[in-house]
Amino acid sequence: MGLMSNTVLVLAIFFAVLLFFGTVWLWPRLARRNWRAVGGRVGLLLATQVALFACVGLAANQAFGFYASWADLFGQETGQGVVVDHTQGRGQDGPLRVVETRRVPSGSKRPEIGGQVQKIAIVGRTTHIATPAFVYLPPEYFQAQYRTRTFPAAVVLTGYPGTAGALVDKLNYPSTARELASDGRMQPMILVMMRPTVAPPRDTECVDIPGGPQTESFFAKDLPEAISGHYRVGTKAGSWGIIGDSTGGYCALKIAMHHPKVYAAGVGLSAYYKAPIDPTTGDLFHGDKLRRNRADLFWYLKHEPAPDTSLLVTSSKQGEPNYKETLRFIQQVKATDHTRVSSIILDSGGHNFNTWRREIPPALQWMSGRLS
Repeated sequence: MGLMSNTVLVLAIFFAVLLFFGTVWLWPRLARRNWRAVGGRVGLLLATQVALFACVGLAANQAFGFYASWADLFGQETGQGVVVDHTQGRGQDGPLRVVETRRVPSGSKRPEIGGQVQKIAIVGRTTHIATPAFVYLPPEYFQAQYRTRTFPAAVVLTGYPGTAGALVDKLNYPSTARELASDGRMQPMILVMMRPTVAPPRDTECVDIPGGPQTESFFAKDLPEAISGHYRVGTKAGSWGIIGDSTGGYCALKIAMHHPKVYAAGVGLSAYYKAPIDPTTGDLFHGDKLRRNRADLFWYLKHEPAPDTSLLVTSSKQGEPNYKETLRFIQQVKATDHTRVSSIILDSGGHNFNTWRREIPPALQWMSGRLS
């Protein structure tokens, strides 16, 4: 049973409840003052506490997607090394390879009805960054009447550390996109779902690090090139959007602002607006003041030409730490000539999956209206 399995959580809760009632039932028998009774009391209390902590930890992991598997939890995950073409696109497989196909959760097995999710491996042609991702293909992609049609695409990013699988199974991007399109509330779109952490375990904040991973260039150039070369994705201006939560939200806004000719729309769910420097990021800028400033979206709006792109930011009046900064960002964008901004402000909602699930449907619908 996997770490993210509901069965594991249910079993953990069952054993915690069993230990609780067992402790209450056995306590009178262990009330004596000898080493066996004392040891028994200590053992029961310890086991109950461990079981309770396990329940809380499993529930939190399901809500936030910190770890995808037991191996990931214990630092033994080898899944990062998916088979990819390390010849930087010169081999017969090219820069993108399909590793696995699966149906959309709660959808039909027939892709022309329920769509399809493909796990892929990508190697950046210029950055040489190798990373896995999931691609959602809408049902229309497989239908005969659309066989010559190209589709708009959106890059979907997790937070840090995050797991790409959570975008499929927990935040429900594929099933949400399918339902919105079937109801006529958005056009069919291809979704490219992945972590912004393309050089794990380092949190690169989607920055081109001097002498290190060129993460921004990967998302701005290599990723759209690889996807467009394999799938029927529109290549004209306005065909691409980018959306993310938390760290992924910051990346989405920054990349859309820095590369408006590639990304016509960017959505930051619970985003922040300046790249942090901490033990997970290391030195991102190596003394390069211009790189550091450009990673500050407030500085960028003030000192660089306003990008011709559309932005959507989200927050909540209670529960989100970015509320005041989000209002400030909206006002600063409104003062520009070419950048357009929209917002979703909830009355309450924390920095978590439940909040983002409330924001994703209207955000996808908003993005759909801005892509060609």
